[in-house]
Amino acid sequence: MDEKLKQLANKIVNKISKEIKKEAKNNFYKLGKTIGIGADGSPTAFIDAVAEDIALKELEKSEIKVNLLSEERGFIDFNGTYVFVLDPIDGTRNACRGIPFYSTSLAIGTSRISDIEFGLVKNIPTGDVFSAEKHRGAYLNNAPIHVCEMPSPEILSSISLGKTYTPKAGSLSKKGNVRSLGSASLEMCLVAISALDYYFIGKNNLRVIDIAASTLIVREAGGFVKTITGNDLDMELNIYGRTSVLTACSEQLISELLPRA
Repeated sequence: MDEKLKQLANKIVNKISKEIKKEAKNNFYKLGKTIGIGADGSPTAFIDAVAEDIALKELEKSEIKVNLLSEERGFIDFNGTYVFVLDPIDGTRNACRGIPFYSTSLAIGTSRISDIEFGLVKNIPTGDVFSAEKHRGAYLNNAPIHVCEMPSPEILSSISLGKTYTPKAGSLSKKGNVRSLGSASLEMCLVAISALDYYFIGKNNLRVIDIAASTLIVREAGGFVKTITGNDLDMELNIYGRTSVLTACSEQLISELLPRA
């Protein structure tokens, strides 16, 4: 991966983080205000627009030509070979309610999750940065990370409930210790550092922008990212596809969670 591409990705993520922190301090009650409709038909909040505008400005003035796939604008063709897959704010509801668990997620690829070569997920409130480069490992604040070899005797998971509830999620939520944290990219990264044993969302609800970077990070940390059918997760880089996700530290744990008939 070209170092200039990685530098541009880091620059965009850091600028978004800095600006969102400023807005959270000075204009907190504006963060959740709906100001439009995004490319996928969902409402656009003020916080999302602020973050995405920063990315667009950086790409428009960059000498490196990179296309953009983002939550609000969809696909923008800058005549590049690579695509920046951006979720400007993953965990918008957390941010707008003052819950300090939301991120900017940015991945670099060409056509599918399986060809993503570089990923960044920044926890904006804490400043922690998860990163990975294909075949070169995963990192937290530049220190190598790896999933646990075996899950904890007392399983700790994050399971998406509420509007994304499924019967399988309900049955899993009765076992072990369960959280539901509201930012898929960060929850997946918590699996990558063994803070969680697994993350589960049973409905086809997540978009590629939500999980492109964190999927690479988990896999480079030695973990596994599947769908609820047990297949390796892969998606085209577009705004329309949706998927379920089971991210776990081991294939043995996945087989226990998704037993075959």
